[in-house]
Amino acid sequence: MAFVFGGVRCRRQKKGIRSAKRVRAGFWGSSAPTETPRLSASETRRQGKTHGGSRMTGKRDIVTVFPDGACRGNPGPGGWGVLISHDGVDKELFGSEAQTTNNRMELLAAIHGLRATESGATVSVYTDSQYVRNGVTQWMVNWKKNGWKTAARKPVKNQDLWQQLDEVAGARAVEWYWVRGHSGHPGNERADALANHAIDRLLTG
Repeated sequence: MAFVFGGVRCRRQKKGIRSAKRVRAGFWGSSAPTETPRLSASETRRQGKTHGGSRMTGKRDIVTVFPDGACRGNPGPGGWGVLISHDGVDKELFGSEAQTTNNRMELLAAIHGLRATESGATVSVYTDSQYVRNGVTQWMVNWKKNGWKTAARKPVKNQDLWQQLDEVAGARAVEWYWVRGHSGHPGNERADALANHAIDRLLTG
């Protein structure tokens, strides 16, 4: 069952989807608990770092966010999609731009996914983008120290979006995970489908 308003779709999770233990909180909007997808060691790599809050240990109240971006031509028409899970309810977001890049769509997906959660929420983000993951967990701290310049003293590409991501992540306790793209994981595959759906809508009017 699903209901759609604008670029947002919510639906109850169906039985049989590969998922894991139920956790009690984490929240988006005013909604409550979720099922967090269980990823095998081969599917995800834990970063061991959080952005904007304390490291999560043990069972916590968690919102699960799967962001993904897509682009047809790079640059070209692009789309982003997000699957957010909480309390057995999936919230789906998507959007598009006529002329963009894949990296910008990946960043926008993460930004919109986090913005859809409450400030102060504990969030697990599963991204297939090494660019996003490494940027948040490794590169950004030095970019900021260098006035948003790289080690080569060049302006950071997509600085506008990195700054937005830094702000929204900083208001939440976020832990970042990498998941291999196009490997059959339901959350990642759904986010990819939403990103491509957004492009289709853009191109067909």
